[in-house]
Amino acid sequence: MQYRTLGNSGLAVSELALGTMYFGSENTQDEAFALLDAFTEAGGTLLDTSDVYAGGLSEQIVGRWLAARPSEVTDRVVLATRGRFTTGPDVNDLGLSRRHLHRALDASLRRLGVETVDLYQMHGWDAHTPVEETLSFLDDAVRAGKIHYTGLSNFTGWQLQLTVSTARAMGVQVPLTLQQQYSLLSRESEYEMVPAALHNEVGLLPWSPLAGGFLTGKYERGTTPESGTRAGSANELYQWVSAEYAAADRNWATIDEVVRIAEETGATPAQVALSWIADRPGVIAPVFGARTPQQLHDGLGAVALTLDDEATAALDKVSAPTPGGYPYGAFGTSQRDRRLQGGTQALGDLVGSGSGHPTGRL
Repeated sequence: MQYRTLGNSGLAVSELALGTMYFGSENTQDEAFALLDAFTEAGGTLLDTSDVYAGGLSEQIVGRWLAARPSEVTDRVVLATRGRFTTGPDVNDLGLSRRHLHRALDASLRRLGVETVDLYQMHGWDAHTPVEETLSFLDDAVRAGKIHYTGLSNFTGWQLQLTVSTARAMGVQVPLTLQQQYSLLSRESEYEMVPAALHNEVGLLPWSPLAGGFLTGKYERGTTPESGTRAGSANELYQWVSAEYAAADRNWATIDEVVRIAEETGATPAQVALSWIADRPGVIAPVFGARTPQQLHDGLGAVALTLDDEATAALDKVSAPTPGGYPYGAFGTSQRDRRLQGGTQALGDLVGSGSGHPTGRL
């Protein structure tokens, strides 16, 4: 296992993070303990959870594991959790207000059995709460010793920039991380969110780096997923996500390429997909989950795999998002393109060229 700093900080974390979303729902406590043991024994340090995972059971299980293990194991853990979504029936039991975050953070600390969380992330944007109010609470929590660092999750590019710029203007701690859905099958964050994060030295923690299991190669086009898989689950969220992934021909072409490269390199498809996302600009650690020790072992094997330039280029090409219209298609891209070489550049030069990739040339 290798280690990277958490955004623009001096805190080192493992290059893979273990997501605990299914602890207490799909994983029993004993199963979760076995996964946590195997992850930390392999050198993993970054654990990611949330106050709404399994209704708080995920945090409780992580807390019980921390209490049951010796300090030489738990002292290495970098603990991340999140707050924002509904934790009760009242109208104020959600959001990024000072009142809700105060209660949510204290409840998370109790469930986790700790005095401080290393990374406290805003689980989503709240249009009803001023950014200044949220940042003021987080600064107070840092000063009180309840939080070491702050982060964001599921923010758009302008929301990230507003939050970072406001934090700098207020003189409070700037968020270090952005946790977004990001994988070979979900690269639309590259339009706005990834550039905004790179500009502000905000590190990326991609969630669902295996696209709900699609990038493991276990699903086939035109077939019905088995009931024991997430894609075949009765859970409505799983069904919706799976339908989104299965609808695009580009996704199936990407999966085919992942499988091909896995066969050529002697790796598994999951390892290829994790290696690709781990090497994207700005990425600190993909947050991946596992239901079994075998899945965890497979994912951990990605740290030993380095894709060559040819394989990386092939994956980049087949998985590239293909925006249609303005502002991310060819016409919109042409309005922002500036060439340093190549002669004159007229308005709309790129229109009709087939270009339009959000990371187009300068």
